[in-house]
This record gives sequence, structure tokens and C-alpha cells, in this order.
Amino acid sequence: SYPNGIPGLGDTFHKIYFCLLQVEAIEKRCLELFGRDYKYSVIHNTNGEVCGHYPRQIVYLEYECTEVQKDRFESTVQISKLQDLVNRSKLARCRGRFVCPVILYNGKHICRSSTLAGWGELYGRTGYNYIFSGGSDDTWTESEEVPEDDSAVRNGDSQLFDKVRGHDIKLLRYLSVRYICDLMVENKKVKFGLNVTSSEKVDKAQRYADFTLLSVPYPGCEFFKDYKDRDYTAEGLVFNWNQDYVDAPLTIPVCFTNNLNIDWSEYQSWDLVEQTQNYLKLLLHIINSDDESGLLVHCISGWDRTPLFVSLLRLSLWADGAVHASLEPAEILYLTIIFSLFFLLWQIFFFCFNFLKHIVSEKFSAIRKQRYGSLSLFSLFICHCLSPSLLLFLLQSQPCVDDGVMLLSVLRRKNTTSSPQMVVWSKPPPLDEHLSHPLSEARSSSSSSSNQSEHSVTRTGSSPLAVPGRRCPFPSERQARLEAVREVFLAAYSSTVGLKSSAPSPSGAISGLLEQFARGVGLRGTNTIV
Repeated sequence: SYPNGIPGLGDTFHKIYFCLLQVEAIEKRCLELFGRDYKYSVIHNTNGEVCGHYPRQIVYLEYECTEVQKDRFESTVQISKLQDLVNRSKLARCRGRFVCPVILYNGKHICRSSTLAGWGELYGRTGYNYIFSGGSDDTWTESEEVPEDDSAVRNGDSQLFDKVRGHDIKLLRYLSVRYICDLMVENKKVKFGLNVTSSEKVDKAQRYADFTLLSVPYPGCEFFKDYKDRDYTAEGLVFNWNQDYVDAPLTIPVCFTNNLNIDWSEYQSWDLVEQTQNYLKLLLHIINSDDESGLLVHCISGWDRTPLFVSLLRLSLWADGAVHASLEPAEILYLTIIFSLFFLLWQIFFFCFNFLKHIVSEKFSAIRKQRYGSLSLFSLFICHCLSPSLLLFLLQSQPCVDDGVMLLSVLRRKNTTSSPQMVVWSKPPPLDEHLSHPLSEARSSSSSSSNQSEHSVTRTGSSPLAVPGRRCPFPSERQARLEAVREVFLAAYSSTVGLKSSAPSPSGAISGLLEQFARGVGLRGTNTIV
């Protein structure tokens, strides 16, 4: 019963059909997860007609809301207008990967894309579209031309660039994007002596001069092979900035460097951990600026470094309760992988989630917390009114890190000045100190939590009062949420892909990972085999 009498072809069709059913189920589940917290619209890209490198359904988040608020507000963007701008602007960027909003934070769009297309790709794509559209190309029939009073030099090249990049700029402005963060280590990507891509920072006509451009060079996928060769250890791994093709300087406006306490002049000496931490701090600082402007992040093709930082932003903001607030750890992990992280290299894919252990600190939080609020004043009050034993009980159960620390410091001062009793806090080792390898972390995560040594609060003249290790110091909600995502990921990754396989099957590995996460979000039962 093989079609056309070709053995095996029927099985192939069945596999393709089964994969399509899987994709539809995954898409449906992702839309449901988006819909928990947002009103959204969809740009359909079923056959890749908009962009062959983006999902089949491109989700545009309109505003944050609860279920009962879904139809109470109106979006500031018309989806038909947005889709029209997308179709006109996609030629401006490499591989047609147009500016796409992927995170909505405080009404601001965080977008991703590839870099600007060079003349070779631009002419190739416009020629292809012209031939296969029967001689009519929307890029050329658009009635909106460049203003006549533009004094730039006019020739065929500049007019074409004016037109397609002009559409790209219109899309950026329609999405209220002001800041463009370029992760390329090059000014232009060069292959075989030809400039194959460009970037906003070297646009000769200064078309993007009204935007705030940040050049934050970050190593690409080739560098992460070194990460794998070093047994997936990012500490001490420093990029070689002296290579011939590396010519993009670090360029950051002064307004974004004042309050971060980072010596940016040392960036070439940072290892992969410190560099990623500092760049993430910068991006969080930008989106927390007082204006209502959005952010675009891109590298060259937009499918390794770009989704890495977009995913870290999504997970960091989620850990603060600022985006996707209703999602559980397995759900945000599922959503992040589907819409951001189909990397070409598994090394970057693994690095993204394993790196979460380096951003659990409150200094990466987008939420500005007041250290000495009303609860702290209440802490001052109870320190003078309650017995030491009750104080210690409250100290153990204190949910707020800053106020718990303040309560302890006030208690110390009280006992030092007015009582012979002393309180000594034994600081535990870092949570990851006992883990020597990422793979061993996944295997020992469940057992290590139950076997952690206890620490104690000791009072002079009395026996130590045991305090569970997780309370010493108090883990913040942010830390607990990020650690939960990381544990789910490591468990699924080690059981499907693994860290030692030199050439895992991409389709099999992806299917295994998605199966693990799908079970976590209720998409499939535990007895289903992919």
C-alpha cells in the first residue's frame, strides 16, 4: 500500500502527518499559556509565507489582563496594520527575520530580529519576489516614496535601501521601539571577502540616527563549542577579542552606565559568566527606564545569541512576577523553548537554562524593592516588645529577604546593648557549591535537598536552635522560581539529550525534551510515547 509503489514512503507520510499533529497540539497549548495573562492576536505564518524562520503562528501580545478583562481594553496596535508593516519590512533584515515583538513588559515591547540585510541578499530577494509574483513587487509599488528634500546621494542602491529600511523603521516606530541592542562582534558580516549583512550602527545614511543604538558585542555559536569542550564550564572561559573579524566596539550611552556599578572598560577580560550577567543587567536597566519605549535585541541571523538573551529576559522577569505571572516553572520553560530556543547548537540551549543559577540574586531583579518599608518599621517595633525565642521563630519564618536581614541586624544591636545574650548567624555555603558538574546537578537535585546540612542560630548560654538550610540565608521567591525552572530543565535534558553525546539526533532530542515538558504542563499523559 505504498504510494507510487515506493517502499517506505507511506511510513514517511505517516511520520510527517504525526509530526504535524504534534505541532498543532504544541501551538494550541502555547496559545493557551499566553492567554492566561495576555490578550493577544496572531499573525498566521502556516507555510512560512511571512518568514520561513519564524513559528507558524506569530503571537502579538496586546496587553496584560486577567480572563475577565480580555475584552475590556483596546490594543494600541491594529493587527492588520502591523501585518502590513511586517510584510513590507521583512526584506530589510537578514533571512527575512523581521522585527518581532516577543515579550510585553509594563506596556513595552521587547522585540527580536536579525540584523540588516546587505546589498547581495536584498537584491537577490527583491529579484526573486519580482519574478515569482508575476512582475509586481510590493516593495516597488508602494506609493510612499522618500521625501523630495532628502539631500542624500541618489542612485539605485540608496533608493532601494531607503525604501526597505524605511519600512523597517516604520515598524520599529509603530511598536514604540527606541532602543536597539546589537550583539554582533562585527560591524558587518563578511564572507569570502563580501559584506553579506550590515547593521544599524554602520548605516552610511544614518537612517537609524533617531534610535538609541547600543553595540554590545557577544560571542556567537562558534565560541560555545569551546564551552562544550571545557565540560560545559563557563567560568574562566574568555573570548579572544583579537581575532581579525572582530571589529565592533562596545558602545553604550552614558545614561545606561551610571547606576550599574560595572567597569565597562574591562569587558574584554570578562569570562562568559560575567559578560552574560553584565549584559543582562544592562538590558534590564534599559527596559526599566522611565520612558515607555521598547527594545530590539538582535545578532546576525537572530537564532543563537538573540534568543539566548530574550529567553533570559523572559525568565528573569517571570521570576519577578512581572511577566507570565500565572505560569508554573514547567509551563514557562515549555513556552520559552517553543518560542525562543530552537538553537542550532545544543551548547547554547543548555547554557541558557544552566545559567539561571547565576542570576538568582535580587540585583538582577527588575522590581525595585524598598529595603526599609513599613514591614521593617514593624520589625523595629517587635524587636523591642517580643521575647528572644519568639523573635527567633519569626526570623526563621520571615518571607522577605531584606526585612529578614534587617530584623536580624536590629536583634543583634538590641542583644549587644541591652542583653548578655548574643545571636550568631552561620552563613551556609552557596546552594551550588556541592555540585561539581551540570549533569550531576540534575541527578542529585532531589537527594541533595533532603540531605543538606542544618545550620543554627546560637544564643550564648543556651543550646543551638536548629534552622533548616534553606532558611539560612532566606531564599527569595525569585531564587526559588529560577531554581525550579533549572531543575526541571536539567532533569529533562539529562534524560533525553545528555551532555556527553557528540552528535545527538536533533529531531529525537527535541521530541524527548518537548515530551518531558508537555507532561509538566498537562499536554500529555505519562504513558504517551513520542
